[in-house]
Amino acid sequence: MQLIAPDILAEARGLSGAMLGTLATLGVALWLFGWRWHRFWVVAGITLTAGLIGLNAARPAGVQVIAVGILLAVAAGMMALELAKVVAFVAGGIGAWLAVQWVLPQAQELWAVFLSGGLLGLLLYRVWTMLLTSLLGTLLGLHAGLLLLEPVFSYDAATWAAANNAALNGLTVGVIILGILLQVVASPDEVKQEKPEIPKKKHEEPHLEFEEHAPHPAWWKKLLPARKAA
Repeated sequence: MQLIAPDILAEARGLSGAMLGTLATLGVALWLFGWRWHRFWVVAGITLTAGLIGLNAARPAGVQVIAVGILLAVAAGMMALELAKVVAFVAGGIGAWLAVQWVLPQAQELWAVFLSGGLLGLLLYRVWTMLLTSLLGTLLGLHAGLLLLEPVFSYDAATWAAANNAALNGLTVGVIILGILLQVVASPDEVKQEKPEIPKKKHEEPHLEFEEHAPHPAWWKKLLPARKAA
């Protein structure tokens, strides 16, 4: 299994330095702020995907390509947050399917694996979002980074990646895990403790009230679904 694919490096070698730098920056942002900006990533990803699907579907039909692409992108963007859980279910099912097929190639009843992975993706939505964004950001950033270093060190990125496949796989897995930990630390606290209102006594002098916040939760508690204080 090659996480850093030499074929992708060979195909993307013709991209300009500005485009590679933009892709590398996008990968780092995904890797570092995947959960913190997850609503933005969901809306932008679904909108872009729907627009590309609309453009490809309208071209052979002979209709107005740009109009269909824009309308489909706007419609998908407006429903993006509602479709986020569907995307999480499908992505979790596909991820579980691929993982089981990679470990156990002769496994049967993979539909049950798909459903189990999808349900797990819904139950652990925050963890799955962190894992998926860290994975995509790492792959995008490493592919773009290797191509950006080609003119600096004068080497063939595709050939070098094929020769150092095991080391790159280990590096990629380590960076993915580091990205998840950084996202957990950087994620905002969503559980706040509301101070109960105390009725004021008659002729009581006004005094300053300070907002009271809940103590900072442990980092691992941020992986659990957010709960509202009673």
